[in-house]
Amino acid sequence: MSGHRHNSAMHIHTDDGRQSVTAVFGFHQDSDPHALHAPVLVLNASYEPINICAARRAIVLVLKGVAMTEEENGHFLHAARVALRVPSVIRLLEYRRIPHQTRALSRKNILLRDRNTCQYCGEGLSAGDLTLDHVVPRSRGGASTWENLVACCHSCNRRKGNQLPNEAGMKLMREPHAFNLHTSRHIMRLMGRSDDKWRKYLFY
Repeated sequence: MSGHRHNSAMHIHTDDGRQSVTAVFGFHQDSDPHALHAPVLVLNASYEPINICAARRAIVLVLKGVAMTEEENGHFLHAARVALRVPSVIRLLEYRRIPHQTRALSRKNILLRDRNTCQYCGEGLSAGDLTLDHVVPRSRGGASTWENLVACCHSCNRRKGNQLPNEAGMKLMREPHAFNLHTSRHIMRLMGRSDDKWRKYLFY
């Protein structure tokens, strides 16, 4: 979309919900229209890596004064009176205690845990080209849990059908486990390999 301006409106609400500030940004003609979806590393106030979020969410946190930008990714958004560089790394301004518990069970988090890779054939695909498979089918008592859900391509999903993996002559790449702090940090390290600006924060 080079040479055209694409507007993206973001509504930023205060914690008490009584006020809202709307910032309308347009993409500069040299910027990437997908920049708002780029991954951003989130650091605690202590500089400990604690999460990954989309650039859109990171910008909202910065505009609300919850976080500050530590590194930029080279893209920027602009409006009539302000130009905002898209962050690559942000840091929370107040320390957040991170409970040692798993993330919410969701399709997004299952795909993130499994790195958008079919757990039967090993093919890496986009989120739209993957589905979730119940290792033990629901019709045979399988529950929708971290330990029984895996990312799966449509071809393998059809092949497996209503069978157990061994019945279909298939084998899981790895045993599925709950998404915990260790899993999250491992994913941060993997993603950090492709972003030099993340590496100095992934020293743990």
